Amino acid sequence: MNLEKFIWAYALQNAIDFGKTDASKILPKLFQHGLDRKDIGKIMPEIQKVVAEVNKLSSDKKVIDFKNYEKFVKVHEHKDGGLPELEHTGKVVTRLPPEPSKYNHIGHALIFIIQYLYAKKYNGKCILRIEDTNPEKSSKEFYDAMKEDLSWLGIKWDEEVIASNDLVKMYGLCEKLLNNGDAFVCSCSQDKIKELREQMIACSCRSRDSKVNLAEWKMMLDKKFKDGERIVRLKGDMGSNNGVMRDPVIFRISYASHFLQKKKYCVWPTYDFENPVEDSLNGVSHVIRTNEFELRDELHKFIQAKLGLKSPIVREIGRYRIAGAETQGRVIREMIESGKMIGWDDPRLVTIRALRRRGFLPEMFFELAKVVGLSKSSGQIDFAVLESINRKLVDASAKRYFFIQNPIKISVDGAPSLKCKAPLHPSGNLGFRALNTNEDFYITKKDFDSLNKSKKGNVRFMHLLNASFSKGKFAFLSEEVDSKLKASFVHWLPASKEESIKTRIMMSNAEFIEGFLEAGASKLKIGEIVQFERFGFVRLDKKSHKGMEFWFTCS
Repeated sequence: MNLEKFIWAYALQNAIDFGKTDASKILPKLFQHGLDRKDIGKIMPEIQKVVAEVNKLSSDKKVIDFKNYEKFVKVHEHKDGGLPELEHTGKVVTRLPPEPSKYNHIGHALIFIIQYLYAKKYNGKCILRIEDTNPEKSSKEFYDAMKEDLSWLGIKWDEEVIASNDLVKMYGLCEKLLNNGDAFVCSCSQDKIKELREQMIACSCRSRDSKVNLAEWKMMLDKKFKDGERIVRLKGDMGSNNGVMRDPVIFRISYASHFLQKKKYCVWPTYDFENPVEDSLNGVSHVIRTNEFELRDELHKFIQAKLGLKSPIVREIGRYRIAGAETQGRVIREMIESGKMIGWDDPRLVTIRALRRRGFLPEMFFELAKVVGLSKSSGQIDFAVLESINRKLVDASAKRYFFIQNPIKISVDGAPSLKCKAPLHPSGNLGFRALNTNEDFYITKKDFDSLNKSKKGNVRFMHLLNASFSKGKFAFLSEEVDSKLKASFVHWLPASKEESIKTRIMMSNAEFIEGFLEAGASKLKIGEIVQFERFGFVRLDKKSHKGMEFWFTCS
């Protein structure tokens, strides 16, 4: 049985999805195409050979080659988008817990989408919870942007909760811990706390009487201490191998003005207190988060147990990164302030805002979330995966136009004046565009240089005419497509102001390229995604009397 074409198909598909592939990912796919288990030993060398060849290919070459094998991939329909079943008995309630301290990136989007889809899968409830209890970092700008991004993605939450509105409830729970001797007010310096935690030794503040703790807690709330003079720590387990259990800080003092609460409060819960408490107060039944939080699960359950709060079912999944992309808010903020990036929508970023401006569709995020699923394996996703998914989504409806980068003006001797009628889409379903031509044209410098290398031959001006080329000059041959004519293809534009528009494209490296675009594209609306033939998909970002500006989406 010849399985070579199926091996290539699945190897290319898997490499596009995850950057690289390996034989273990390909073998299971072949059983649906007739592979017998007794023949595994015979087929493995062939699989390994193909895998090695595929992993050497560039991202673009993988995508191009896959088009020749795509028809061999057997597609399975997955109920509910392929999401595995969740353990549940009552109503499923999930939460989207963004901190309004930066613009959300694709990693956040994937987790949000997975939790949102599960709420819908079980006809449950999805809560948007704004985790704004870090007044130094939270801002109105990020809060507004966060909600805008989620709405653009198509996520419709059932309820919005703002954590800082529950501070009084959290204060009451903290007092309960202090009363019960499960927490204490600490006056040690940060350096002293760090040193003792490393040595697994409790500080002297731990043995304070609950009445003293409550008195100092009241002084904290009454703004009697400066920043850092007092904190509240949970009595955990100083001997635990899990460092987060060693008497963690659960409340601290900060006089920073909060974007919603202003100067109303000065005592704020840490993430490790606010998060598990809010999950319980909000009635969350299931928490799905990346496995970087796995060590904190023990602490969160410990806090809930001490307070008599119900714990949700927690599922940790792998943390996927986009290869080569920076996602740390602090680093991005510094790069923006220094001028190394143009903003949170810089095309080199994978923030939701940046991908949206480039022309990636909300459906792309949902499709990628289904690929990631609930796998616990972390890893990197090649950006080509995003491009591959998005390309399939936009290809069916994107209009086609000619864009001439680095234009070279040429003449086709003997070419008649023609009115070219070119399809706006290969299907013919979107109508046609018209270009008026004579002997003078613009073609790309790349095409011109390529023709000069061959010195002579025939050239097909796409959708228009055939010409001969010799010694840098063109001569008209015919209009009709001639299947027997061996010719190089070039795209073109009439060399006239009436038929071309000055255009520039912001590329994925944040650099502009310039050229001419056919005049019919002037009717496009801001935000429309089109394909520049033999160049790639782009999104219209701006237009004025001076010209048009697009952002590159994908090839």
